[in-house]
Amino acid sequence: MNQTTRAPRSDCASTADCDAAIQSALRKYWGFENLRSQQREAIQAGIDRRDSLVVLPTGGGKSLCYQVPPLVADRVDVVVSPLISLMKDQVDGLRESGYQAVAFYSGIATDDWSRLQREIAAGAYRLIFAAPERLLSDRFVNLMRAAGVGSFAIDEAHCISHWGHDFRPEYRRLIELRRHFPGASMHAFTATATQRVRDDVIAQLQLQNPVVLVGSFDRPNLIYRVIPKTDAIAQTAEILRRHKGEAAIVYCITRRETEDTAAALRSLKFNAAHYHAGMEADERRRTQDAFSEEKLDIVVATVAFGMGIDRSNVRCVIHTSLPKSIEHYQQEAGRAGRDGLAAECALLYSPQDIFRWESLIEKSAGEHDGAAGLVQDARGLLGHIRQFAAAPVCRHRALVEYFGQAFDKDNCGACDVCQGESTSQDETIAAQKILSCVARVQERFGASHVCGVLRGANTQMIRQCGHDRLSTYGLLRDESPERIKDMIYQMIDQGVLGREGGDRPVLKLNTLSWEVMRGARRVRMRKQTDAIETNAAESQTWADVDRGLFDALRDVRRRIADSRSIPAFMVFSDATLRDMARCRPSSLTLLHRISGVSEKKASELGDEFMTAIHQYCAANALSRDRFPATGLSGSRPDRPTDALRKPPRRLSAVLLRAFEMFDHGESIDAVMEAVQRARSTVSSYLEQWIAEHRPADISAWVKREDYQRVSGAITALGATLLKPIFEHLNGEIDYETIRCVKAHLETAEEK
Repeated sequence: MNQTTRAPRSDCASTADCDAAIQSALRKYWGFENLRSQQREAIQAGIDRRDSLVVLPTGGGKSLCYQVPPLVADRVDVVVSPLISLMKDQVDGLRESGYQAVAFYSGIATDDWSRLQREIAAGAYRLIFAAPERLLSDRFVNLMRAAGVGSFAIDEAHCISHWGHDFRPEYRRLIELRRHFPGASMHAFTATATQRVRDDVIAQLQLQNPVVLVGSFDRPNLIYRVIPKTDAIAQTAEILRRHKGEAAIVYCITRRETEDTAAALRSLKFNAAHYHAGMEADERRRTQDAFSEEKLDIVVATVAFGMGIDRSNVRCVIHTSLPKSIEHYQQEAGRAGRDGLAAECALLYSPQDIFRWESLIEKSAGEHDGAAGLVQDARGLLGHIRQFAAAPVCRHRALVEYFGQAFDKDNCGACDVCQGESTSQDETIAAQKILSCVARVQERFGASHVCGVLRGANTQMIRQCGHDRLSTYGLLRDESPERIKDMIYQMIDQGVLGREGGDRPVLKLNTLSWEVMRGARRVRMRKQTDAIETNAAESQTWADVDRGLFDALRDVRRRIADSRSIPAFMVFSDATLRDMARCRPSSLTLLHRISGVSEKKASELGDEFMTAIHQYCAANALSRDRFPATGLSGSRPDRPTDALRKPPRRLSAVLLRAFEMFDHGESIDAVMEAVQRARSTVSSYLEQWIAEHRPADISAWVKREDYQRVSGAITALGATLLKPIFEHLNGEIDYETIRCVKAHLETAEEK
């Protein structure tokens, strides 16, 4: 592994300068106040041009990690992305927020190429997306050299590793970027990567002394359920009814299954369509667009669907069969709840899925020479997902520990095991009856025939073989055939029953089988309860949300999206709409305090959403401005006493004390002494207080002469970064003062 150290090169004058610039970008372009775990460090690595490997779960905010640095550093960066649809969605979403980005992909006309070259040369873009094939063409390399690219962000970086779950040969060539751009840094991003894959990515990209950041693999907002598969269509329909009118993805193994399942769901009045790689490109695009635009609720698909979908409000992901690895499951299930709200991930499991995958693996191996090693790896991955589905342990714990992390909760409260939906009980007697029946039919029949004998079925095969005269005939007649088959497959999973043969497998006894029949081994089996309770996390995300207002706001969002020909989620996320329907702001100023409402969106879209809120609240006699209480004083007349800029937010005791002193006009020196913090820290507290309390005057902390000079510099430069302002003022006014003046000017613009 190449670990040569390249000195980091930061484009910020100081850490405080970086912090201020990052915070400014978050507020302006995304309407966010805070970063998630690992994001700050990943962004700093990008700003410093220090190689990095960042592993964050789907929905964990990877995109911000490569979108923020070029804004703060005032440079051009490139994002390597494997799918055109994903690139276009990201670019469209960024442009909706006022961020200038562009995507290069096959099919761009010559005139467009020329125009983009001129615009890039003129500094019109901060972020350029490109597929790996396009990236290494001579034409693109020359264009990026001319643009002075500072960093390359490689999305879906697991694709570079043979040990990853989605290896792509074209990703291996990305190492050539080192030769073309020796001064640029490299940043690898992925959602799912074991230690082995992480090491391989670092080696293949020759990352130099990289910052390695691995976020928590746990997605606490996802509710995992593993359900014994009995009737896939009926069970899928039952799950989807819990999410009526909401977005859902249903995964199947084969293309035929997607078509049949979608047709069956449509016959049950679900708004569903199929999607797989064998469809015509235009047909795939129509399905994908309908789903993104919220005109289609359910997509039934193979794994070909989802990687290029950026829709954040998928409330349900169903696997009708076992995925072929935990990595695949983590990524596919992770497409639910990317907005942070509760979502359900249901896996219908039957050990028969294992046999299907093994058959497909063997078939694939027969078509490729030298595939023995890959077959062995595939079998290993299949064994891990089988253990995940079969073992009655917390699903969150199992996933987190698979990726090498500790799980410190005794009860996750968000899976079938921890919620008591799947119980484990002693079924030794039933197991003995099943094993005895396998012995009586001389180990010559499969699960369906054994099940029929145990239930006392009157079939021609049973009569012809004389199995209706066996002592085990009808021993389990009170159990459903689905339950008996489920017990048989659980026994196979536990190794107390064998299965042999290809297309017509038969059940076989083994050493453990005889231990069970002699009473020397107990057998416990899972059983699904009939009732599924509403998850606490799911209930919490709807707490105090007016459902009618939320639906009205969704209608506004859909209308705006249609008029702009963009997916609905690019207007506002479900999380943002729920906050609007929860807080019911009474002014544009207050609307801007809802998380996810950026400056551009508040300006361009605010009136339409405020009109809908006004009309709904008036018609239903609802109160307004229901922001979380904080007990702070000094609020402005058009701002509720209990409102904060971005609800909800909890202040530390130190910050609360500082805010109280600023409310009374106390000096920075006085606050420093009271809270025992450095001047730079207290200055940052003052900046936050100004942004949230919006005082008419800040002369208690900033000299009027300094205020006028900073204000004049900002007007003259049109600058959003602090460094150009600092240099324009010849370094005569410190960064802390500049930040406070800038924050105050921004509050004045919002009035």
